[in-house]
Amino acid sequence: MYVVHLILLSPLHTGGTTQEGNLLGIARESHTNLPYIPSSTIRGRLRSSVPGNEKIEINGKEKSKRFYLFGNEIADGEQLEQGAVWIGDGSILWIPVPSLSHGVVWVTSPMLLRRWVRLSGSKLTIPAENSTNIAGTGNVYLKDAILKRENLSIWNDWEQGEKAVPGLNESGGINHVLVLADKHCATIVQMSLWRQVKVKLDEHKTVDGGFRYEEAIPPDALMYFPWGITAQANGTSTEARQGFEQLLQRSEVLQIGGQESLGRGFVQLMIESVTQEGQS
Repeated sequence: MYVVHLILLSPLHTGGTTQEGNLLGIARESHTNLPYIPSSTIRGRLRSSVPGNEKIEINGKEKSKRFYLFGNEIADGEQLEQGAVWIGDGSILWIPVPSLSHGVVWVTSPMLLRRWVRLSGSKLTIPAENSTNIAGTGNVYLKDAILKRENLSIWNDWEQGEKAVPGLNESGGINHVLVLADKHCATIVQMSLWRQVKVKLDEHKTVDGGFRYEEAIPPDALMYFPWGITAQANGTSTEARQGFEQLLQRSEVLQIGGQESLGRGFVQLMIESVTQEGQS
């Protein structure tokens, strides 16, 4: 299994299945209600980024990158074939939260860290709830929340904890982190989502109906998605892995979700392969 980390360069919106009132929500996990990026969205974006007739050379053989990785197109009398690569959902690892005391604090929870450890093969020791690397004696003021210093504990092995912030220097300087309880983290994440006000104009350039709000995951959030080789590869796993990594390396920046013309959904890719022994 391999992991690709995503640093959001701009707000990211992936359409949800429901709309409540004038709020256009984003895709959410059913069991946690946390925002995520559906694997079909990532797969479709990667597939569409490669021309159908592009050829690459793998181990001296010419291959069709798009068809080989994502399955063949359907022709008359043919059946759809499974691709050689599977792609998992994009999950949140750290999300930035405004702070009156520390500017920006990146928040996660033990559950989110355990999920990342399970998928990435990291040897990170999960810290206790309310652990932080923020030194000092004062309280931590988050958006709509105050955490008293006596209820916080210092993340003593933060040098090891930095492993949970892949690309620490490239990710915009994630230097203030906080591990909240799962239920509190979910509440903070909900409060930290971007909500953009949008209106619909008629042919006379006047407002048609009322306002509506559209949610988005904020920029500077750190996410990731797992990927691997399907059984369909059947002995060509090395070729499939090389081909997919070449596809990812075509560009350090990828656009995911809607509103590309507004600069939404741009993410920076960080490719990290983890072996069964946990070595990157």
